[in-house]
Amino acid sequence: MSKMNAFYAQSGGVTAVINASACGVIETARKHKDKIGKVYAGASGIIGALTEELIDTSKETKTTIAGLRSTPSGAFGSCRFKLKSLEDNKAEYERLIEVFKAHNIGYFFYNGGGDSADTCLKISQIGKKMGYPITAVHVPKTVDNDLPITDNCPGFGSVAKYIAISTLEASYDVASMCKTSTKVFVLEVMGRHAGWIAAAGALASTDDHEIPIVVLFPEVKFNQGKFLKNVNAKVKKFGYCTVVVSEGVAWPNGKFLAETGLKDAFGHSQLGGAAPVVAEMIQAKLGHKYHWGVADYMQRAARHIASKSDVDQAYATGKAAVEYAIKGHNSVMPAIKRISNKPYRWKIEMAPLSKVANVEKMMPKNFISADGFSITKKCREYLEPLIRGEDYPAYGKNGLPKYVQLKRVMVKKKCPNFKIK
Repeated sequence: MSKMNAFYAQSGGVTAVINASACGVIETARKHKDKIGKVYAGASGIIGALTEELIDTSKETKTTIAGLRSTPSGAFGSCRFKLKSLEDNKAEYERLIEVFKAHNIGYFFYNGGGDSADTCLKISQIGKKMGYPITAVHVPKTVDNDLPITDNCPGFGSVAKYIAISTLEASYDVASMCKTSTKVFVLEVMGRHAGWIAAAGALASTDDHEIPIVVLFPEVKFNQGKFLKNVNAKVKKFGYCTVVVSEGVAWPNGKFLAETGLKDAFGHSQLGGAAPVVAEMIQAKLGHKYHWGVADYMQRAARHIASKSDVDQAYATGKAAVEYAIKGHNSVMPAIKRISNKPYRWKIEMAPLSKVANVEKMMPKNFISADGFSITKKCREYLEPLIRGEDYPAYGKNGLPKYVQLKRVMVKKKCPNFKIK
């Protein structure tokens, strides 16, 4: 492929380190000017390509792009939008080709989770199906840690670190008040079908310092009787208990504890409210005073306490994506391969996108304790390296982190307006 421009976009829920991947993509592309012209970033993900709202990253300084590595959220804007099949909506693909041709785009980098992998796979097939050559590489990202093949997903390690620390600190708080006040604290974390984030809360309890923690996983159907018995036993022994509940915990009939009845843009059930359901259950059945909290956006935006392992891996996958593309690899994803736990060593290897898209990785059964309320030693050995190390952002005189803001200079439009259906 002759020298062409690249399109980069962010998709789905953002993370504390997705911009580190963006940094890896853009800095690496700039080092290969003989192969890649400019990098255009889609404003709000793939929607930016459909609406021809392209941000010219060449207008951003070297310092600003480097600053993305330590800036949370999605600097270019993200979206929840899933391309339909070519047969169901050919107009969208024709529009993408129109925009790509107009701006000489031959490389497509899509930074997201499972649904984004599906989108990237569909884009990679445009060349064969519609006669337009484009190299598409998926850059992995998801706090849910549920992509297959890769050992772990960029974005997860930092969320896991935040939840482990939050569980530890909140437990200290409730322990200090339990004699005359709150006895149970319930923390709700993200995780629709996979309990990886909830599992991280269990890291707060160690052999050196045992903390009474009960974890509720989506993989384990909720048993109210067993749960309440477990919580009450811990309160009697320690005086207090901390519960970490995944938003995706469901009753035996499959209905989410936190189901709202609404759907998101991908057709997933919109969740919210598992913590108050569990907390009020504890009060009604056991009579214990409680407090509850929802980590929500804070868990995935907490760049100030990001895992160094996570930051390094996020950058490395962005860098590898560009290197794969300029070598002609299409429809692939940079995956993380764990080499060893002690010392923790890893490398990047190439995974076929056909085996990534639309496949969800759950927690293995041998990662969840026999009673279903904690993690095993094997799980702890898997999780601990992912939260290891600190990569603090620079702080300003006002005591706040110095995060970058882009100029977001838009490329001049060349195509007619397009209405997204």
